[in-house]
Amino acid sequence: MTGILYHGQPNGPSFTVLAAAFEKGVDLDLRAIDLVAGERHSTALPHPLEVDQSIEGEGPVLVVDGVAMTDSVFLACYLDELGSGPAIRPADPYARWQMMAWCRYVIERVAPAAAALGNAAAPPLGVPAGIASADLEGRWKNAVEGKADDSQLADSRTKIVQAVEKVEAQLADGRDWLMGDFTIADLESHAWLAGMRGIVPEAFASAPLTDAWGARLRARPAVARALGLATIAHPETIWAPGPEINRWG
Repeated sequence: MTGILYHGQPNGPSFTVLAAAFEKGVDLDLRAIDLVAGERHSTALPHPLEVDQSIEGEGPVLVVDGVAMTDSVFLACYLDELGSGPAIRPADPYARWQMMAWCRYVIERVAPAAAALGNAAAPPLGVPAGIASADLEGRWKNAVEGKADDSQLADSRTKIVQAVEKVEAQLADGRDWLMGDFTIADLESHAWLAGMRGIVPEAFASAPLTDAWGARLRARPAVARALGLATIAHPETIWAPGPEINRWG
């Protein structure tokens, strides 16, 4: 396999994919790009429909033998199949369903909330050229112009609080990892929640199990290696427009 991973700072979806690759021992040609500057839309990258219309927004792009793929959870699943390291998905069908259901919760509720709050706290400076998705271009424009709806931001803060409560409840039986064994659910949850500590501190004020889980995760060699790719002191503060805010619930 010849694989190139175009990635941003180790936060959000780029963190998930980098850490998954290192956990699985998949050798990739790592190429850092500035997602906040819109470099994912450069003509240097392949742009199939799956990349241009990615529901994840500004995430990493994995190119394997000329074929481009995106969306962090699905990329992590792909890497799990390729790598020789311990599995990061459960083998049991029901346990695998549980993990994917958890990841869907993160993708659909936590990620849009985190991206909205992150962009409101540190808006990008301009809208890059070459964005094929009208929805994504609209999110870029809103982020640059500071057009964050107060009700959506309040709802986003609530969703982050609820996500931490969900993590606390999941860990309450004494398990080390969200699914019992370490999985993609741990990576994806940390990817979107790590940057919320400074933005929604009340969510973490009484979350000792989440704190301990985060410390265990950061101590993993693969995670430490991913975080070590940061080119700034606080990569968790870097946000590019992400998934669209839910229009329901």
